[in-house]
Amino acid sequence: MSGVVAGDRIRVLLVDDQALFRAGIRMLVGSQPDLEFVGEAANGQEGVRLAVETAPDVVLMDIRMPVMDGIAATTEIVEGAVRDGRTPPRIVVLTTFDLDEAAARAIRGGASGFVLKDAEPEFLLAAIRTVHAGSAVIAAGATRELFQYFSASDPVKPQPPEFATLTTREREIFVLAARGLSNAEIATTEFLSEATVKTHISRILSKLGLRDRVQMVVYAFEHGLTAAE
Repeated sequence: MSGVVAGDRIRVLLVDDQALFRAGIRMLVGSQPDLEFVGEAANGQEGVRLAVETAPDVVLMDIRMPVMDGIAATTEIVEGAVRDGRTPPRIVVLTTFDLDEAAARAIRGGASGFVLKDAEPEFLLAAIRTVHAGSAVIAAGATRELFQYFSASDPVKPQPPEFATLTTREREIFVLAARGLSNAEIATTEFLSEATVKTHISRILSKLGLRDRVQMVVYAFEHGLTAAE
């Protein structure tokens, strides 16, 4: 007996144009007692529609698809949910390249990270559960590396007014988190407990209107705050 109630299962939607890949993911997700496969789409446009109809918790989103690609679909799903007053699903981008500019653009559009399409099945399942729990799918350090690689020439946006609402301590922790340090590493650096760091991170995300640490890294890069004092 799994002990998992149907209503407690993580609802997963897959958007990918390869039928064979979709079949494999459908079987993989369906084999897990705590996951529920709620639908699949062959292009981004279908994915946007199904995201509204099926209300998934997590969307696995391919990048390169016909009709509408995964970048546009990710942005539309996130922005559409916000417009309608719904909580956006967590979106995990599926990519074939480790350093993928398209993945960086999808993360900028609201995805919570990426997973390589040839990753081990156990890694993909762990990614679904991790992102559903509110954590980033990839380490903030990997996100930082991705944005360092592709964002060097992007114009820096002005420092937003909400950043000024952070306390001095919160700014210090923001910078460390944006550099890719984990809670444990920040705790050691700042001589704090991990629980205290976690509380600070939650407050920072709330004040800045961000969903997770990946979005914090994006925010820092967009506003030139990776080395803020």
